[in-house]
Amino acid sequence: MTETLSPPAALPPLPALPMTELGPQPFAAVHALHAAVEEAATAAGLEPLLLELVRLRCSQLNGCTYCVGLHTASARKAGERDERLAQLVVWRESELFTPRERAALALAEAVTRLTDRAEGARARRAALGVLSEPETAFVAWAATVVNTYNRIAVTSRPVAAETL
Repeated sequence: MTETLSPPAALPPLPALPMTELGPQPFAAVHALHAAVEEAATAAGLEPLLLELVRLRCSQLNGCTYCVGLHTASARKAGERDERLAQLVVWRESELFTPRERAALALAEAVTRLTDRAEGARARRAALGVLSEPETAFVAWAATVVNTYNRIAVTSRPVAAETL
């Protein structure tokens, strides 16, 4: 006699994890880090819109819907055109981005992915060819901070049962 395997029992949805409510001090520290990086990046000469593109691209890579919406709106408010926002996901193939923006986006992607050390080294070398050393450092800092926010938002959100 053969046994019939029954499908596994469906798991219930996973509720939101209230990280920010349970850890207000660490979240406040992330906000303080963001403010410090923003101030230093501006002092180093990085344009607010360039930083917004970096944040948006990192958020796209991380699949953070909240942050994608937030940074898309912020970029629009700062004067970014819809055409460039639509092409940000394919910035390497687009002619709409300057060498400075391309260098910053490549470095932001390398900071976000971390899996290919050679890609990271190439991105940093390219960035240093177009951006000053402080600008390069603060693009990396901006990517690091938005990656932190992305991870908080993605980890905190509820998970549908069919995902589990």
